[in-house]
Amino acid sequence: MKLAVGIILYNENTAKYLSYFLESLWNQDFQDLKLIIADNSEEQNNDNKKYLESLDNKNFEYKWSGGNIGFARAYNIIIRKAREIDAKYFLAINPDMILEKDCLKNIVMAMDSDSKLGSLSPKVYQWDFKNNKKTDIIDTCGIKEIGALRFNDVGQGEKDNGQFDDIKIIGPSGAAALYRMDALEKIKFNNQYFDELMFMYEEDCDLAYRLQLAGFKSKCVKEAIVYHDRTASAKGISNLAVAFNRKNKAGKIKQWGFLHKHIIFVKYWRILKTKQKTEVIWFAFRMFIFALLFEQYLLKQYIKLFKIRNKIQKY
Repeated sequence: MKLAVGIILYNENTAKYLSYFLESLWNQDFQDLKLIIADNSEEQNNDNKKYLESLDNKNFEYKWSGGNIGFARAYNIIIRKAREIDAKYFLAINPDMILEKDCLKNIVMAMDSDSKLGSLSPKVYQWDFKNNKKTDIIDTCGIKEIGALRFNDVGQGEKDNGQFDDIKIIGPSGAAALYRMDALEKIKFNNQYFDELMFMYEEDCDLAYRLQLAGFKSKCVKEAIVYHDRTASAKGISNLAVAFNRKNKAGKIKQWGFLHKHIIFVKYWRILKTKQKTEVIWFAFRMFIFALLFEQYLLKQYIKLFKIRNKIQKY
């Protein structure tokens, strides 16, 4: 098997997208693939399952996770299944997406052409799902590091004029990410590929960073086009942009982001140079002050961070 495609479902949040996503997947020029589905819905008999059971095309493996076990853990289960079927590559992709017909063909060809690549990002545009309209506004061209172990989606929110086609990235966004299975095997720890200390959010950045540290390259394949109806995004990296965007985010998402960012700080502290450590300290201090003044409930995440400090150090 050349390619394993993994998606994670969750309640009605994903059920409404399934017909669009699956149609675009089954109509791909490239069909040497197996779809593996983890359903993180709270109830076993949910709309996702009902829709999948109604399909004539059963070229997928489906399993209910027993509840919401998080992105990292669910993807790790899927990747282990991909390993069982001897897949060469693994595509982690959100179901709130549609793919152009030649997307998989182009991204697999790009991976085949360079053995030093550990991961690849398609070019992801924003999808106006409400009006079922494709746009030329970039959702992500991959992840880049912007200092102090902070990461950003390249080009997000900008009109595409080809300005990011050759930009260097450390890895793909978890929304749509192609990984070389051999590369994932080399960076796994305790049989985990994604760090399960991170329930969701930042786990894709952490994996991209580990692959880079292991010497693997990544890039965006501009010919591989995907459209994404993103519901949670950081529309900019400035303090003002982040502040405005935070108003639209749920409290749980903010808590995950806050905790997981600090997990990354602790995990890689030892390998940072002095200047990088200074940047991390300054940014972490600003996070603390912001939480203290505006979002005090985030301060409880420091307690969680302390409790899992030994687990973080093992990485």
